[in-house]
Amino acid sequence: MVKLTMIARVTDGLPLAEGLDDGRDVKDIEMYKQQAKALFKNLAMRQNEPSRMSIETGPYVFHYIIEGHVCYLTMCDRSYPKKLAFQYLEDLKNEFERVNGAQIETAARPYAFIKFDTFIQKTKKLYQDTRTQRNIAKLNDELYEVHQIMTRNVQEVLGVGEKLDQVSEMSSRLTSESRIYADKARDLNRQALIRKWAPVAIVLGVVFLLFWIKTKIW
Repeated sequence: MVKLTMIARVTDGLPLAEGLDDGRDVKDIEMYKQQAKALFKNLAMRQNEPSRMSIETGPYVFHYIIEGHVCYLTMCDRSYPKKLAFQYLEDLKNEFERVNGAQIETAARPYAFIKFDTFIQKTKKLYQDTRTQRNIAKLNDELYEVHQIMTRNVQEVLGVGEKLDQVSEMSSRLTSESRIYADKARDLNRQALIRKWAPVAIVLGVVFLLFWIKTKIW
Protein backbone atom coordinates (compact mmCIF):
# COMPACT_ATOMS: atom_id res chain seq x y z
CA MET A 1 0.00 0.00 0.00
CA VAL A 2 0.97 3.63 -0.53
CA LYS A 3 2.10 5.02 2.84
CA LEU A 4 3.58 8.44 2.07
CA THR A 5 3.56 10.91 -0.81
CA MET A 6 5.71 14.04 -1.10
CA ILE A 7 6.52 16.45 -3.94
CA ALA A 8 9.54 18.76 -3.93
CA ARG A 9 11.50 21.04 -6.25
CA VAL A 10 14.79 19.41 -7.21
CA THR A 11 16.83 22.59 -7.70
CA ASP A 12 16.72 23.50 -3.98
CA GLY A 13 14.80 20.68 -2.23
CA LEU A 14 11.84 22.96 -1.41
CA PRO A 15 8.79 20.82 -0.45
CA LEU A 16 5.83 21.76 -2.63
CA ALA A 17 3.04 19.37 -1.60
CA GLU A 18 2.38 16.36 0.62
CA GLY A 19 -0.34 13.84 1.37
CA LEU A 20 -1.74 15.25 4.62
CA ASP A 21 -3.38 12.02 5.78
CA ASP A 22 -0.41 9.82 4.92
CA GLY A 23 1.39 7.54 7.35
CA ARG A 24 -1.14 7.39 10.18
CA ASP A 25 -0.67 3.63 10.38
CA VAL A 26 3.13 3.79 10.02
CA LYS A 27 5.32 3.55 13.09
CA ASP A 28 8.08 6.19 13.11
CA ILE A 29 6.45 8.05 10.21
CA GLU A 30 8.34 11.24 11.14
CA MET A 31 11.64 9.41 10.70
CA TYR A 32 10.62 8.35 7.19
CA LYS A 33 9.52 11.90 6.38
CA GLN A 34 12.93 13.13 7.48
CA GLN A 35 14.55 10.52 5.25
CA ALA A 36 12.43 11.73 2.33
CA LYS A 37 13.49 15.33 2.96
CA ALA A 38 17.12 14.19 3.17
CA LEU A 39 16.68 12.49 -0.21
CA PHE A 40 15.34 15.74 -1.66
CA LYS A 41 18.38 17.54 -0.25
CA ASN A 42 20.69 14.97 -1.85
CA LEU A 43 18.97 15.38 -5.19
CA ALA A 44 19.38 19.16 -4.94
CA MET A 45 23.11 18.70 -4.28
CA ARG A 46 23.65 16.01 -6.91
CA GLN A 47 21.87 16.95 -10.13
CA ASN A 48 23.11 13.85 -12.00
CA GLU A 49 21.01 11.28 -10.13
CA PRO A 50 18.76 8.94 -12.19
CA SER A 51 15.33 10.35 -13.01
CA ARG A 52 13.70 7.21 -11.61
CA MET A 53 14.83 5.15 -8.64
CA SER A 54 13.65 2.86 -5.85
CA ILE A 55 15.28 3.14 -2.41
CA GLU A 56 14.78 0.50 0.26
CA THR A 57 14.28 1.65 3.86
CA GLY A 58 13.27 -0.83 6.57
CA PRO A 59 10.03 -2.60 5.62
CA TYR A 60 9.27 0.05 2.98
CA VAL A 61 10.55 1.32 -0.35
CA PHE A 62 10.78 4.91 -1.59
CA HIS A 63 10.02 5.30 -5.28
CA TYR A 64 10.58 8.58 -7.06
CA ILE A 65 10.49 10.15 -10.50
CA ILE A 66 12.00 13.49 -11.52
CA GLU A 67 10.42 15.54 -14.26
CA GLY A 68 10.60 19.26 -14.99
CA HIS A 69 12.83 20.00 -11.95
CA VAL A 70 10.25 18.37 -9.65
CA CYS A 71 10.62 15.14 -7.67
CA TYR A 72 7.49 13.05 -7.03
CA LEU A 73 8.13 10.55 -4.23
CA THR A 74 6.07 7.86 -2.58
CA MET A 75 6.81 5.28 0.11
CA CYS A 76 5.13 1.89 -0.15
CA ASP A 77 5.25 -1.52 1.49
CA ARG A 78 7.99 -3.70 0.03
CA SER A 79 5.32 -6.08 -1.21
CA TYR A 80 3.53 -3.35 -3.17
CA PRO A 81 4.07 -3.76 -6.95
CA LYS A 82 6.78 -1.47 -8.26
CA LYS A 83 4.92 -0.94 -11.51
CA LEU A 84 1.84 0.39 -9.71
CA ALA A 85 3.95 2.70 -7.55
CA PHE A 86 5.51 4.35 -10.58
CA GLN A 87 2.22 4.60 -12.44
CA TYR A 88 0.77 6.29 -9.35
CA LEU A 89 3.62 8.81 -9.47
CA GLU A 90 3.06 9.34 -13.20
CA ASP A 91 -0.59 10.22 -12.54
CA LEU A 92 0.47 12.72 -9.86
CA LYS A 93 3.10 14.23 -12.16
CA ASN A 94 0.70 14.72 -15.06
CA GLU A 95 -1.90 16.47 -12.91
CA PHE A 96 0.61 18.54 -10.94
CA GLU A 97 2.22 19.82 -14.13
CA ARG A 98 -1.18 20.60 -15.63
CA VAL A 99 -2.42 22.54 -12.60
CA ASN A 100 0.74 24.12 -11.17
CA GLY A 101 3.38 23.88 -13.91
CA ALA A 102 3.65 27.62 -14.54
CA GLN A 103 4.17 28.42 -10.85
CA ILE A 104 6.72 25.78 -9.83
CA GLU A 105 9.85 27.84 -10.46
CA THR A 106 8.50 30.94 -8.68
CA ALA A 107 7.24 29.18 -5.54
CA ALA A 108 9.03 30.79 -2.57
CA ARG A 109 7.51 29.14 0.51
CA PRO A 110 7.30 25.47 1.58
CA TYR A 111 4.12 23.60 0.65
CA ALA A 112 2.93 26.36 -1.68
CA PHE A 113 0.70 23.79 -3.42
CA ILE A 114 -0.66 22.03 -0.33
CA LYS A 115 -4.17 22.03 -1.87
CA PHE A 116 -2.88 19.37 -4.26
CA ASP A 117 -3.43 16.98 -1.33
CA THR A 118 -7.02 16.57 -2.53
CA PHE A 119 -5.84 14.99 -5.77
CA ILE A 120 -3.19 12.94 -3.93
CA GLN A 121 -5.79 11.36 -1.63
CA LYS A 122 -8.23 10.69 -4.48
CA THR A 123 -5.55 9.06 -6.63
CA LYS A 124 -4.07 7.08 -3.74
CA LYS A 125 -7.42 5.40 -3.12
CA LEU A 126 -7.41 4.15 -6.71
CA TYR A 127 -4.06 2.44 -6.17
CA GLN A 128 -4.52 1.02 -2.67
CA ASP A 129 -6.10 -2.29 -3.66
CA THR A 130 -3.83 -4.11 -6.10
CA ARG A 131 -6.57 -6.66 -6.89
CA THR A 132 -9.00 -4.30 -8.60
CA GLN A 133 -9.55 -4.87 -12.31
CA ARG A 134 -8.12 -1.44 -13.04
CA ASN A 135 -4.85 -2.13 -11.23
CA ILE A 136 -4.53 -5.67 -12.60
CA ALA A 137 -4.80 -4.17 -16.09
CA LYS A 138 -2.02 -1.70 -15.23
CA LEU A 139 0.18 -4.51 -13.92
CA ASN A 140 -0.32 -6.38 -17.19
CA ASP A 141 0.47 -3.32 -19.31
CA GLU A 142 3.60 -4.40 -21.18
CA LEU A 143 4.17 -0.88 -22.54
CA TYR A 144 5.09 0.35 -19.05
CA GLU A 145 8.19 -1.43 -17.78
CA VAL A 146 10.09 -0.78 -14.53
CA HIS A 147 12.68 -3.58 -14.62
CA GLN A 148 15.45 -1.17 -15.59
CA ILE A 149 14.81 1.20 -12.66
CA MET A 150 17.66 0.99 -10.17
CA THR A 151 17.05 -0.09 -6.56
CA ARG A 152 19.41 1.10 -3.81
CA ASN A 153 19.53 1.17 -0.01
CA VAL A 154 18.69 4.35 1.87
CA GLN A 155 21.93 4.20 3.94
CA GLU A 156 23.93 3.98 0.74
CA VAL A 157 22.13 6.96 -0.83
CA LEU A 158 22.10 9.18 2.24
CA GLY A 159 25.64 8.14 3.17
CA VAL A 160 26.89 9.76 -0.03
CA GLY A 161 25.03 12.91 0.88
CA GLU A 162 26.50 12.91 4.39
CA LYS A 163 30.02 12.68 2.94
CA LEU A 164 29.25 15.62 0.67
CA ASP A 165 27.92 17.54 3.66
CA GLN A 166 31.14 16.80 5.55
CA VAL A 167 33.25 18.02 2.63
CA SER A 168 31.14 21.16 2.38
CA GLU A 169 31.39 21.74 6.13
CA MET A 170 35.17 21.22 6.06
CA SER A 171 35.50 23.64 3.14
CA SER A 172 33.45 26.26 4.99
CA ARG A 173 35.54 25.76 8.13
CA LEU A 174 38.80 26.13 6.18
CA THR A 175 37.49 29.28 4.51
CA SER A 176 36.52 30.72 7.89
CA GLU A 177 39.90 29.81 9.41
CA SER A 178 41.67 31.39 6.43
CA ARG A 179 39.77 34.64 6.99
CA ILE A 180 40.70 34.60 10.69
CA TYR A 181 44.34 33.94 9.82
CA ALA A 182 44.34 36.80 7.27
CA ASP A 183 42.84 39.19 9.85
CA LYS A 184 45.47 38.19 12.43
CA ALA A 185 48.24 38.61 9.84
CA ARG A 186 47.02 42.13 9.07
CA ASP A 187 46.95 42.99 12.79
CA LEU A 188 50.50 41.68 13.26
CA ASN A 189 51.74 43.67 10.26
CA ARG A 190 50.07 46.79 11.63
CA GLN A 191 51.67 46.27 15.05
CA ALA A 192 55.08 45.69 13.44
CA LEU A 193 54.78 48.94 11.48
CA ILE A 194 53.80 50.80 14.66
CA ARG A 195 56.79 49.37 16.56
CA LYS A 196 59.09 50.26 13.67
CA TRP A 197 58.01 53.85 13.08
CA ALA A 198 56.74 54.90 16.52
CA PRO A 199 60.26 55.87 17.82
CA VAL A 200 60.92 57.90 14.68
CA ALA A 201 57.58 59.67 15.04
CA ILE A 202 58.34 60.42 18.70
CA VAL A 203 61.79 61.86 17.89
CA LEU A 204 60.36 64.00 15.08
CA GLY A 205 57.61 65.17 17.42
CA VAL A 206 60.12 66.19 20.11
CA VAL A 207 62.29 68.00 17.56
CA PHE A 208 59.28 69.83 16.18
CA LEU A 209 58.15 70.76 19.71
CA LEU A 210 61.60 72.12 20.63
CA PHE A 211 61.77 74.09 17.39
CA TRP A 212 58.32 75.55 18.08
CA ILE A 213 59.30 76.52 21.66
CA LYS A 214 62.53 78.09 20.42
CA THR A 215 60.70 80.23 17.86
CA LYS A 216 58.27 81.43 20.52
CA ILE A 217 61.04 82.40 22.93
CA TRP A 218 63.05 84.30 20.32
